[in-house]
Amino acid sequence: MVSKLYSMGLLGIEAFLVNVESDVSRGLPCFDIVGLPDASVKESRERVRSSLKNCGFEFPASRITVNLAPADIRKEGPLYDLPILVSLLRSSGQLPNQNFDFDSSVFVGELSLNGELNFVNGVLPMVLEAKRKNFSNIFIPSQNAEEGAIVQGINVFPVDNINSLIMHILGEKPILPQPKTLIIKQKEKYAPDFSDVKGQYEAKRALEIAAAGGHNVILIGPPGSGKSMLAKRILSILPDMTFEEIIETTKIYSVVGTLNGTYPLVTSRPFRSPHHTVSPAGLSGGGKIPHPGEISLAHNGVLFLDELPEFSRSAMEALRQPIEDGIVTIARARSTLTYPCSVVLIAAMNPCPCGYFNHPSKKCICSPKAVSKYLSKVSGPLLDRFDIHIEVPAISYENIASNEKSETSKQIKERINKSRELQNQRYKNSNVICNAQLSPEIMDKICVLTDEAKKILKNAFENMCLSARAYNRILKVARTIADLESKEKISSEHIAEAIQYRNLDRKYWFSEI
Repeated sequence: MVSKLYSMGLLGIEAFLVNVESDVSRGLPCFDIVGLPDASVKESRERVRSSLKNCGFEFPASRITVNLAPADIRKEGPLYDLPILVSLLRSSGQLPNQNFDFDSSVFVGELSLNGELNFVNGVLPMVLEAKRKNFSNIFIPSQNAEEGAIVQGINVFPVDNINSLIMHILGEKPILPQPKTLIIKQKEKYAPDFSDVKGQYEAKRALEIAAAGGHNVILIGPPGSGKSMLAKRILSILPDMTFEEIIETTKIYSVVGTLNGTYPLVTSRPFRSPHHTVSPAGLSGGGKIPHPGEISLAHNGVLFLDELPEFSRSAMEALRQPIEDGIVTIARARSTLTYPCSVVLIAAMNPCPCGYFNHPSKKCICSPKAVSKYLSKVSGPLLDRFDIHIEVPAISYENIASNEKSETSKQIKERINKSRELQNQRYKNSNVICNAQLSPEIMDKICVLTDEAKKILKNAFENMCLSARAYNRILKVARTIADLESKEKISSEHIAEAIQYRNLDRKYWFSEI
């Protein structure tokens, strides 16, 4: 007898429908799983066998064939244990056809040997896909229930063990659907505040603009000037995540398996700070079956690269296209997957190996060749992808000893939220979220300059030999500065401030050392 029911599979961060078919027929006892399963799927045979025996059911001493369709997509992970077991019970006649509607239900779950269900990765994208396919019910492990219940329009049933599921199917003891999950912001153990930073007003201003428009920033200065301290505080002024951003980010963390039971949703913007020994695959993603890298784990948040020249050249160059496109495509022999990676990229670096090149009081001990070699580790094309270049000078005694209260992150965030509200209204009918994502085709309509601003930009373009990318990025930054002041047109002051954030490459990289 052949039985059929439905499950879900994962391909990157997207789910796809899987038909689970089982056939119990005469012949020598064997248990085959076909449909391009990986090793963990093949091991389902032993988990299903033990679960049936320990839950009081009979394992058929017959020829058993389980097919996972479509057969041309590789199936991974233990999440097919539950649908295989239920399908096997039906095909062996141990689960009579009652009034239960299998055609509108999806089953996902890993089994322990005693029939209990274990936590699985990737539940959120699977529930979203089940809803998109117009299924009414999905049965998942109870540990994943809160994560799955964020999706409206589908019944999410938490399953503790096989016996409770069978009683539900038979109508003897129904399982109640999981109540819809409310979005509760995660409590942060410690939220670094901008008021902790003494001085560095220019750098704070630059990071405020970056947070308001989603711009990439590179900070350069001597050791101890506060580059890392500033970068780690940008998270406290970024606008709150929208519902769509929460879902996008949670999908990535769900697939990777880093969600916890206390907070089943990612409601705070990620901050990823990989060590400089990270590989190109660790940054952009990779593996036999490509998994998200650091840049995708920072999606809708911040990717911070401290000591930028210490990263390998190949790792840095691997970021160039993802930073520009907001997506990273990983091609392997078995599959090609695309992950989102819309991030605010912040990099920090010293101006030379000893850190004191161009320092006003400390003497640099590096030779001109050593300084040039150190700076050349950061290529021109990568440098061009930073919207804002800012120098973080050594802090003076007057600033560090001052008792003057600096602006708090809350005060700065209020201005940023107002700026983002303007951007949300402006881009509500497009795929653009913030000014940094402006495309060239709509830039002329959005970035309207006064006559004086046009003259200043023309002079800068000709005298500074700017690239087309740098020209566009100056316009985007100027648009953000105008938004912070709630101005409709970009004036000369806005364009002049945006231009000054493109000077450091001339000072360090293209100057005579």
